[in-house]
Amino acid sequence: MSTVMTEPYVEYKTTMPRHSAVYEMLRQHITDGVYHEGDLLPSENELCAIHKVTRPTIRKALDRLSNEGFIVRHQGKGSIVKGAPKGVGILAMKGTTSAVGKENLLTSIIVKPEIRTWNEAFSFSLTRVEQESGCIYIERLRLVNNKPVFFDITMIPNINFPRFTGRNLENKSLFDVLRKNYRLEVKGGEQRILAITADERLQKYFGVPSGHPVVQLNRKIETNREGIYIYSQVFCNTDEFVLSGNF
Repeated sequence: MSTVMTEPYVEYKTTMPRHSAVYEMLRQHITDGVYHEGDLLPSENELCAIHKVTRPTIRKALDRLSNEGFIVRHQGKGSIVKGAPKGVGILAMKGTTSAVGKENLLTSIIVKPEIRTWNEAFSFSLTRVEQESGCIYIERLRLVNNKPVFFDITMIPNINFPRFTGRNLENKSLFDVLRKNYRLEVKGGEQRILAITADERLQKYFGVPSGHPVVQLNRKIETNREGIYIYSQVFCNTDEFVLSGNF
């Protein structure tokens, strides 16, 4: 079965540094299943020839894929594709889509991106500039194998994200949209984990009874843009899944 590329490489090439363009293309091929666990990526020489770039450019792209866990680089062997992460990596900054896999994950938008005022973000304090700029507010329900597992609220400072409220986020990774369109990359962050019981809203979204245990994560996510953080509150119905990953 042929794989349809939803984000063509030529678009990356015209809007990104060359090493980022190569990274995006190879990452897309891996996540789309063009390459599977244990497969060998083209050699550095082959990638240089394909993309008409220098070896340092290719190495930057491969180093990034290796650091993010998509490949393992072996001296004398090349770059070998790793398998999909185990469990649901909501605790990791790579995001749910990368951990679970697009074929297993559906994203339903409860509240489309909209501009709102804000004074705080899930118990995290805001800077004066963040408060004055307002936020981009989003609510999503995430289903794994058609079972509702995550409900999340995300708030992003409305600073240099043009036309974001017009973007369709249905069944898309928010981190991917931010990375590809705004060059905003996740670097780490802080999170606070609480054990709660499902309120009426969560009972409705998760289809669970009153008193059902739910994990709540309040997150302040650091990015590559100074002073720009992503704030999110994630509720997890983890009956059938393991929360895993590195933060």
